[in-house]
Amino acid sequence: MADLDALVDQLSKLTLLEASELVKKLEEKWGVSAAAPVAVAAAPAGAQQGAAQAPVEEKTTFAVHLKEIGPNKIAVIKEVRAAISGLGLAEAKALVEGAPKLLKDGVSKEEAEEIKKKIEAAGAKVEIK
Repeated sequence: MADLDALVDQLSKLTLLEASELVKKLEEKWGVSAAAPVAVAAAPAGAQQGAAQAPVEEKTTFAVHLKEIGPNKIAVIKEVRAAISGLGLAEAKALVEGAPKLLKDGVSKEEAEEIKKKIEAAGAKVEIK
């Protein structure tokens, strides 16, 4: 180990020109090239192009997020409570007042659109992700 530490110390004292010459000599001696990692790094770019051409899966489940309450908080609370089954008045109020919040996750596109339409009609801003 002491020999390796001494070698590291010696290499640390090399100038850039000396380090460059060392790399060239090692490449010649061992028959390798320090440029090889660059070619390997370029390969993922080609792989990304192939991935971009792959068919994109259509999203089947969506999440409904309450962004802003709006001016009519009581109507929004009522619609949120109706949209999320099993939600009591206190829970619905806390959810609405904590906006921005996730209202419902894992719903179909049609159900998400329906919830958005009803809550936005009450005056809130809703986003589907």
